[in-house]
Amino acid sequence: MGVTPSYRRLWEKEALFDRAEEARQRLEACDLCAHECGVNRLAGAKGFCRADDAIEISSYGPHFGEEDVLVGSRGSGTIFLTGCNLKCVFCQNYDISHLRDGYEVSLERFAEIMIDLQDRGCHNINLVTPTHFLPQILSALDLACAAGLSVPLVWNCGGYESAAALRLLDGVVDIYMPDVKFGDSSVAARLTGARGYWEAAQRALLEMHRQVGDLRVDSSGIAYRGLLVRHLVLPRNLAGTEAVLRFIAEEISPNTYVNIMDQYHPAYEARFHPPLDRRITRQEYSEALRIAREVGLTRLA
Repeated sequence: MGVTPSYRRLWEKEALFDRAEEARQRLEACDLCAHECGVNRLAGAKGFCRADDAIEISSYGPHFGEEDVLVGSRGSGTIFLTGCNLKCVFCQNYDISHLRDGYEVSLERFAEIMIDLQDRGCHNINLVTPTHFLPQILSALDLACAAGLSVPLVWNCGGYESAAALRLLDGVVDIYMPDVKFGDSSVAARLTGARGYWEAAQRALLEMHRQVGDLRVDSSGIAYRGLLVRHLVLPRNLAGTEAVLRFIAEEISPNTYVNIMDQYHPAYEARFHPPLDRRITRQEYSEALRIAREVGLTRLA
């Protein structure tokens, strides 16, 4: 379809570099996620995410396990960043998020990776758990634009974003893909260490949708702009599925593209937190789909 990605328009106005610099300054009293730790990461201090001013990745490459609208025929150009601003006790990528299995890269190398993924034919650049590295990503994106990056940018996050972060991303991100994990903040605090998760996620969803609208796809069925929401069904409705789906349908848009995921399995420390020590039942997943239809959602992956 040839739609110009949001970040390129910002770069062409010579504004992306300034945005990156503004983001970097926020590391002096970091408020780039809803924890708002306030630590000086430029001086080496580390908050909840345990990241300083360097950027670390675990792996990258064309990914064919994402939603069809991202994968297409050539894959989603996925970069797995290390660390996370959530500490889910059931994390299925705990080696990356909790154990920080990865390595530091320069901004120049990160830009090269994005260009490499584009050159390999990937339909987009898919940044997994990017929130705590927002300033570094913007700086690398500025370099990648100069080298010709021109595919959509996917912000694949956990939904626990701050207002400051989303303001910095306005006009940068093409596709927001939050994994909205909980519709009850008390449950979220117990299982992720994040206070006020559901309230933060609601604010984030509203702002993300304001920026990019409902998900749009080209003539080949590949997404190029909009909001795509993931929601993982958990045993015994720990995810608060009805609250999440009803909010999306009534406060965001019934046309929101929602992937209600059924692949939960016990991982990391889930065995110590019943009922997370078991997979979901067929009935639990069917109930989630029933709720989605009942509240009026029309685009389910």
